[in-house]
Amino acid sequence: MGNQGINFRAHLWMPLTEQLRRRGEGRHEAGAFLLGAMQGGTRTVSDVIYYDELDPHAYRTGVCVLHADAFAVLWRRCRDRALTVVADVHTHPYGARQSLIDRRNPMVARAGHVAIIIPDYAATPVLRDRLGVYIYQGNHSWNDQSPSTGSAFLSI
Repeated sequence: MGNQGINFRAHLWMPLTEQLRRRGEGRHEAGAFLLGAMQGGTRTVSDVIYYDELDPHAYRTGVCVLHADAFAVLWRRCRDRALTVVADVHTHPYGARQSLIDRRNPMVARAGHVAIIIPDYAATPVLRDRLGVYIYQGNHSWNDQSPSTGSAFLSI
């Protein structure tokens, strides 16, 4: 699987950041799976499923935690919509660096999976250059493709 990039249309990006901000209430993490299609290594986002839609207790601890049942619902929705998970996204209180927990516990533990972190619990303005974008390499290893590194991997 190549890593050409992820395309996110603006008409989906703005509501996503607004929903993450609202769901996190400015005091805890919130997240979502980004669904869409993959052609070659290019991922195109066309739909969003929020963690708390899959697991009502996803934010109970203040960080995003999904239980096994949530993944069964996720895979069923993907099948029903003929889409795949192209990335996940979640908020952090300050910066967009991966925590040790993030690095050790990818939401989808498959090489090539993309994780996006939005700082400041998605408070406005959400600036592209402050986002964290990480590609899972397997074996708890990640490749940093954040816009601050000069990477054009994420296109909004």
